[in-house]
Amino acid sequence: MTIPTTPFPEGFLWGGATAANQVEGAYAEGGKGLSVQDVMPRGLVGARTEKPTPDNLKLEAIDFYHRYAEDIALFAQMGFSVYRFSIAWSRIFPNGDDAEPNEEGLAFYDRVLDELERHGIEPLVTISHYETPLHLAETYDGWVSRELIGFYERYARTLFERYGARVKYWLTFNEINSLVHAPFMSGGIGTPKEQLNEGDLYQAMHHELVASARATRIAREVAPGAQIGCMVLSMPMYPLSPSPADALAVLAADHANLVYGDVHTRGEYPGYFLRTLREKGIELDITDEDREDLTHTVDFVSFSYYMSAAETADPELRAAGEGNIMGGVPNPTLEASEWGWQIDPTGLRIVLNQFWDRWQKPLFIVENGLGAKDELVEVDGRKTVIDDYRIRYLNDHLVQVGEAVEDGVEVLGYTSWGCIDIVSASTAQLSKRYGFIYVDRNDDGSGSLARYPKKSFDWYAEVIRTNGASLTR
Repeated sequence: MTIPTTPFPEGFLWGGATAANQVEGAYAEGGKGLSVQDVMPRGLVGARTEKPTPDNLKLEAIDFYHRYAEDIALFAQMGFSVYRFSIAWSRIFPNGDDAEPNEEGLAFYDRVLDELERHGIEPLVTISHYETPLHLAETYDGWVSRELIGFYERYARTLFERYGARVKYWLTFNEINSLVHAPFMSGGIGTPKEQLNEGDLYQAMHHELVASARATRIAREVAPGAQIGCMVLSMPMYPLSPSPADALAVLAADHANLVYGDVHTRGEYPGYFLRTLREKGIELDITDEDREDLTHTVDFVSFSYYMSAAETADPELRAAGEGNIMGGVPNPTLEASEWGWQIDPTGLRIVLNQFWDRWQKPLFIVENGLGAKDELVEVDGRKTVIDDYRIRYLNDHLVQVGEAVEDGVEVLGYTSWGCIDIVSASTAQLSKRYGFIYVDRNDDGSGSLARYPKKSFDWYAEVIRTNGASLTR
């Protein structure tokens, strides 16, 4: 059979992505310490607790800690060539500031890598994915403290020395540009958000950027074959009207979002950001060593893409709109998901072109997917989910990735978010499902944890087998 032509290059990496705090469970096993996620039973939308509570679904999550072999075998059935996962910092350094790593934690990820290697799946590892050790949040106020740079440096070096010969692709921080919007989840900052000033947030941002650059330098010393990437949350902004004022509002929103990628790829703060600091009266503590560290730029840029938004200079329209985590107002031309995230496949092509034109670094789409309520049904004696809505969403987004490749953008790969149903970061629900694999667990904690491939499982397997030629354009 002749496979139709495809814009995706030979060797394009197809796979899926998860995060340790949303899949592993076993929150107190194997010598693991607590992370900020263990006291966030309602996710980003809720308040933190003093200690883990039984209603926190992340404490057991989908039990990947004990079922990783089964899950990786299912990924292999789909034909994954890459799997993005994160390492739980508090599984390696239970308190974050420990002098020595926890061998049980290191050995667990050895076993995960063994299983991936057995199936020929390339690991893509996120070093820090929204799970700062709780001790660092409570003792040092998270990334507000410069001391966290050294703790992270020790952690990253430990990972590179242990796994550097086995892992080619690394990401330093997940969605690093979310810190100013979600300081506790993203930056382990224990001070309540309403009590923080912008100077604290920008200083924490600076500390993370320095730590990321140091990790990049260390990787090149310890694991010279590794490729180090940053990871940013992307959300293209459109002017709500043709007004120049709205276009300037878009420019300001883009600047606030893109500064992180600018530093990661250019090695210094851009002029527009320095102007922002001047106008806000903020003077960051930046040492000469920091400036030298920042010159160690990344090899590639990875990003998440779920939605776009509109921007306006009109204060009344901004106040009336339901903004997203990165700001903006709803675009009246777009539909939204069940959770209010606007669906915009074309925006992914726009982001890919914008990032490529701006940074001239290879790009990797490491999160994209549709959170939806799935219904488990029986078809021909087999339990499954008829998730045509997810297939349509992913198909339309992947078509736009192909268009960007045709535009000349260098795209390394694509990992669909939540390739197996996971606990939502934003709401801590299981009912907000993204996966190709249904996990029998419910928002009340009930369920057998059994795994069932959905209709999208076979669809994605065919997309991978044909290197995107089976997509409907």
